[in-house]
Amino acid sequence: MHVEKYVKHFPELKLLEHTRDNLNQYFTWLDRQPGIKDWIFIQNIVALQILFCKVIKVSWCNEIDWDYWYLSAKQLEESHPSIARQSKVLPQKTLPSQKTSIKTVMKAHPKIFNRFITEIRCRNYSIRTERNYSHWIAQYITFHNNQDPLLLGEKEVAQYLEFLVIQKNVSANTQNQALCALVFLYHKTLKKELGEFKNYTMAKKPKNLPTVLSKSEIQSLLKNLSGLNHLLACLLYGTGMRLMECITLRVKDIDFNYKQIHVRRGKGQKDRIVPLPETLIDALKKQLEKSKVQHNKDLSQGGGDVYLPDALSRKYPNAAREWMWQYVFQSARLSVDPRSKAIRRHHIHESGLQRYIKKAANKANIYKPVKCHTLRHSFATHLLESGYDIRTIQELLGHNDVSTTMIYTHIMNNPGVAVKSPLDFT
Repeated sequence: MHVEKYVKHFPELKLLEHTRDNLNQYFTWLDRQPGIKDWIFIQNIVALQILFCKVIKVSWCNEIDWDYWYLSAKQLEESHPSIARQSKVLPQKTLPSQKTSIKTVMKAHPKIFNRFITEIRCRNYSIRTERNYSHWIAQYITFHNNQDPLLLGEKEVAQYLEFLVIQKNVSANTQNQALCALVFLYHKTLKKELGEFKNYTMAKKPKNLPTVLSKSEIQSLLKNLSGLNHLLACLLYGTGMRLMECITLRVKDIDFNYKQIHVRRGKGQKDRIVPLPETLIDALKKQLEKSKVQHNKDLSQGGGDVYLPDALSRKYPNAAREWMWQYVFQSARLSVDPRSKAIRRHHIHESGLQRYIKKAANKANIYKPVKCHTLRHSFATHLLESGYDIRTIQELLGHNDVSTTMIYTHIMNNPGVAVKSPLDFT
């Protein structure tokens, strides 16, 4: 029956005229038929293998990867370990206001959010942390039908965190971020103790190894970038800077004499020194000349101001127009400061470089999840492979603890004592 069905699928061909491509094509077509069961698919494989290998004995029979089709015959069941956690096992809570925007929730609870913003800015948290925490607090209030958080407590927080894991299927890191936001809300803003969460267990964080490109892959990636994108990518790989640290560089941060770059206010509000690659000196000088021309033009038109952190603009009223405070990678367009509403020339947006690096990775046939941060991981790994000690790399990366830097020892070509696979012994 299966053989007859196969023959009817190719009415214009005789059996001796069939090729391996016809067989693979038929298996692919069969797989796409609705309701095809695993055992039926396996029967088709057995029947056609007997036909071509035992009966007709075609020359290309051994060229068919029969094992591949046998291994692929059984589909994943819903309870399979690799996808079981994706299935929703509990009825989802009905949330009529789930699509409520953050601004709507903030307007409904102005005192709480005003106090929250005051507390988080007094502690000098980054604007991204402020936005993320605001998002989670608004979602938490929405989840509990817009109730006042003061009327809620440990039980309600645990319910929301369980909802994120069971129904929204978020990662352990996302769950932890939501918890940090709610702990900040209660401890720092509302001055209310949440408890010890004795009846709630946090999800275990996976210990993921970072993606690292080989030196040849780095070269292929950079070859597919040009202009400013090429310079920025080279800086990320050549210095180990984070993306925002790179695009927010100011003129005064680059020291050509000492061949170093001063990274200001990195993660954790820490400064550090990173090496300036000699191969980028000429390109950086050309970029500064280009930015200088734009700055002079802005000054002639009554502008030229740049954003200054903290109260520096009040302490040094003219500093915002000085050349040394300008961004190295200026934007071609003027921007409106979201807080002060002042019109200034800001730095370029980070999203552009991220898109270009992803496109360059595709052009270079690099089949890894390549992002801007991948260049930082590659920087650290290649330094370790070159013999630099872990403490030096820790300082260059700006890590608080050397244990964070130690993760790169697990992805080197020769971690610790070089280990050779036993498969290569023979």
